[in-house]
Amino acid sequence: MSGRSTTEHPEAPSRAAVRAVRIGPRSVLALALVSAVGVAAFGWPLLASRESGVNAHAQDAPWLFAGLLVLLVGVVTAALSESGLGPKAVAMLGVLAATGAALRPLGAGTAGLEPMFFLMVLSGRVLGPGFGFVLGSVTMFASALLTGGVGPWMPFQMLSMGWFTMGAGLLPGPARLRGRGELLLLAGYGGLAALAYGTIMNLSGWPFMDSLSSGVAFDPDLALHENLARFLAYCLATSLGWDLGRAALTVVLTFTLGGTVLRALRRATRRAAFEVPVIFEGAGREPRPDD
Repeated sequence: MSGRSTTEHPEAPSRAAVRAVRIGPRSVLALALVSAVGVAAFGWPLLASRESGVNAHAQDAPWLFAGLLVLLVGVVTAALSESGLGPKAVAMLGVLAATGAALRPLGAGTAGLEPMFFLMVLSGRVLGPGFGFVLGSVTMFASALLTGGVGPWMPFQMLSMGWFTMGAGLLPGPARLRGRGELLLLAGYGGLAALAYGTIMNLSGWPFMDSLSSGVAFDPDLALHENLARFLAYCLATSLGWDLGRAALTVVLTFTLGGTVLRALRRATRRAAFEVPVIFEGAGREPRPDD
């Protein structure tokens, strides 16, 4: 034996919540920056005043924001990687992102039934908000490549799914709440967040509509309350059925499969031992003759 075999530190956390990515100050700053720009990218039609110069570029703004969000999501991913996205976490990220990307087309085109949302909720819950943001963004990017859904909407989808999965990691009681109470919490969050995802994504495409061809399109010459009424009518007319289907499926899958998937994810994270330092046995001793 060479005396250089590796072993895990014996004080590994058992019940405590495992975090594949620790969020440091730089990561928090990057997340805050991309979230602020994301709010502006999604909400500028409702936030900008009628006299604002942004409204003069109503058809250009979504394209500009889409390009900017691609860069910012990349910056956040890099910042989170510097916070400790090691080889084990990268491997876990690849497996979960590939699984999520494969699940998404299964229900595409059928009343918004997208099973990937339930997996994102459970993964964010187990692996934490930092890993969740990266996983949500990467999964949506991979699924867009898989389904041919690459377009100006993709950066908005990546950011929205990053928020969606990160939110699951921010839910209370990750180390204490178990059983039916946890499933109820996750199902409630998943259903509401799935509805919110569809509503937020509507904001990214709504300004593209020609105000002359529809009474529910964005019109920069109207007041805030009038555009808000148009947007709500747009959501009711175009996507509510899809959003309700997505939310209902997320709730059902969380209740029926959530316990099994949560146990599998937690078992995998314990074995991966993201937070356990690796030490070298026999480091610093003199080599023996039989080494």
